Amino acid sequence: MSRRSRGFGIFVMSAVCAAFVTTSAQARDLRIGIRADPDILDPAQGGSVAGRLVFASLCDKLIDTTPEGTFRPQLATAWDWSEDNRSLTLKLRPDVKFHDGTALDAAAVKTNLDRYRSDPISRRQTELKSIASVEVVDPLTVRIDLAQPDAPLVAALADRAGMIMSPKALADAGEDIGLNPVCAGPFKFVERVSQDFIRLEKFDEYWNSGEIFLDGVTFLPIPDDSIRLLSLRSGDLDMIERVAPTDIKAVEDDAGLTLVRGPSVAYDLISINVANGEKAQNPLGQDARVRRAFELSIDRNVLNQVVYNGLFVPSNQHEVPGSQYYDATHPVPDRDVEAAKALLADAGIPNPSFTLNVANSSTSQQIGEIVQAMAAEAGFDVKLEALESSTMASRADAGDYQASLVIWSGRPDPDANVAPWASCDGFLNWGKYCDPALDAILKQAREITDPTMRSDLYQKAVAIYTTANPHIVMYHYTSLFGLRNDVTGFVAYPDSLIRLQGVKNAA
Repeated sequence: MSRRSRGFGIFVMSAVCAAFVTTSAQARDLRIGIRADPDILDPAQGGSVAGRLVFASLCDKLIDTTPEGTFRPQLATAWDWSEDNRSLTLKLRPDVKFHDGTALDAAAVKTNLDRYRSDPISRRQTELKSIASVEVVDPLTVRIDLAQPDAPLVAALADRAGMIMSPKALADAGEDIGLNPVCAGPFKFVERVSQDFIRLEKFDEYWNSGEIFLDGVTFLPIPDDSIRLLSLRSGDLDMIERVAPTDIKAVEDDAGLTLVRGPSVAYDLISINVANGEKAQNPLGQDARVRRAFELSIDRNVLNQVVYNGLFVPSNQHEVPGSQYYDATHPVPDRDVEAAKALLADAGIPNPSFTLNVANSSTSQQIGEIVQAMAAEAGFDVKLEALESSTMASRADAGDYQASLVIWSGRPDPDANVAPWASCDGFLNWGKYCDPALDAILKQAREITDPTMRSDLYQKAVAIYTTANPHIVMYHYTSLFGLRNDVTGFVAYPDSLIRLQGVKNAA
């Protein structure tokens, strides 16, 4: 079966399942088409963009972000740093319950933070490695003591590391908690069929239930952009994420649809395996000159125009060009095929070959094909392999890849944009790149709260990783969501998550 046929088959199955789960008088459900099937629904183990989309409805965090990219209370009503920036004290919201009816208190927060920072299966350890201990001050007060100051900690608590699960459910399920996650968000888990649908229903005892107007939500993974849009236009879906830029006109011209745009800190990059097992033993993985040549063979502006209708922002850094932490002294390099050939000649490898993994979406495959053609002009033999997003991530994590085109949804603090990919123990550093000098700079930046001083340090970091090129940042996104006109109240955030507080569906 072809990828397109398989994608259509998944869609048909999903539509049938969605019809089934919405026949039980759930008139105010929302059916959301997402681009990929999430990995495990456990904030400790999860690492996919799709998983974060589901978590936004399932698991509230200690701290949330605003549409402007600042921080605001969620499960914690307030937080304060000590004078020496070595303790962070959080006041918790009273009368919050988990989906199993148990109470969320300081002991529950301690259980979760201790699990995230010490459990061997946790991918949050890097984000919380500065924590020395978590102390229960009183039932609604938690103090986090640090081994050294850590400015990005607040941002970490506004993401998976701040999602609080029921300690009772954790004790009962252990590592299998992701099969039936129990959190304190607006919707509770009902059912999941892998590659088909994830069904959540309204949690009546949610602390902010006055802002929840939907009875349930069903997430349907549909990798094919055109099929996702087709099902929105037909009414089989109420909302889709990541509208392909080439489909914007079709959405805007459809009287039954609404296009919602928003700024985004998300970006695409090509991760390169430089030191993770046998797959790293190739010219691209072993020689920075070859990686630089590969970057110079790519024209980001052409990719942006052809694939994204000029809506995205070409970039070579983890921060958006023009933002506070972007280093203008290292601009996006122009395409230079002759310089790329010269670098390959200098390396003694005029025709390097490697495999580039891409997600099995039409957009990702189009990008791969254009990159393949561009790189060929410089002498590269790029082979493409299309994979399910979760498969691609798991293979990369195991070192079973040479290069992968992946998305990072972005974070409000610069550390959480660069460190996961470039620090020696970064949880997304699949290629095992490691430079102690870079790690030392990132560590110093975490210990400083002054933005100007931090910016100077991140510029030094940019100089290191844009020379080594263990990954190649391609461009930053513009958030594009398609909605049926019956759906109102949705607001796009820079993190591109789908928050359903205030969202209504009149269908």
